Amino acid sequence: MSMDNIKRGPGTGDRGPESRRKVWLAGYRPVAIAAILIVLAGCSILGGKQKEPTTLYAPDPRVQADPSWPSVDWQLSISNPEAARMVDSLRIAVRPSPEEVQVYKGASWAKMPTDMVEDAVLRALEDSGKIPAVARQGSGIAADYKLVMDLRRFESDYSGSATPNAVIELNVKLLHSAGGQDVVTSRTFVQSVPAASTAVPDVVDAFNRGLGQVAHDVAGWTLVSGDQHQRMGHKR
Repeated sequence: MSMDNIKRGPGTGDRGPESRRKVWLAGYRPVAIAAILIVLAGCSILGGKQKEPTTLYAPDPRVQADPSWPSVDWQLSISNPEAARMVDSLRIAVRPSPEEVQVYKGASWAKMPTDMVEDAVLRALEDSGKIPAVARQGSGIAADYKLVMDLRRFESDYSGSATPNAVIELNVKLLHSAGGQDVVTSRTFVQSVPAASTAVPDVVDAFNRGLGQVAHDVAGWTLVSGDQHQRMGHKR
């Protein structure tokens, strides 16, 4: 039955479109309010407890080239280091005892440790001015040698002391590309740098210094080893 067929009582007139709209909204207002409350309740449930803010740390050392490093005429590619999942993590690992590994609360690396090591070594060689070309593996350069790395440790270690040391252990192999990827030489580099205190910023500063020293040592060793290999008559 249409509205036009309904008999109106005394004093009942046509309310007009605006009046009818207000009546319609008034009837649906409880439903709308209930829907809003459900959404807000859902947001509260989904949100849960707010997470503690995390501070990101990004060690970025600058390496000063040693004047005694030889200048070479060969090219080098650097592969991203291999590492165990526990070592290559954004969480900053701390070893309070030899058998126990924890992480610092509210602190994280901005980059994976393997990426930090690769970046530091690459920059040290690039900035040295001792080698014509050095690039990441897969960049397309015709590399005569390749640097392969294995990151074994990248952690804060108390070792029975009141304050920790930033420990970085890196195994490096120099491969001769023209010789069928033969290993020219290999070496393990270890840096253990004491932190000024137990505070995370001081621990990160120790990592920054340790990473810079490792990059310095690897860069110099790579140039010297490749130069000696060339002087022994090996073709590029």
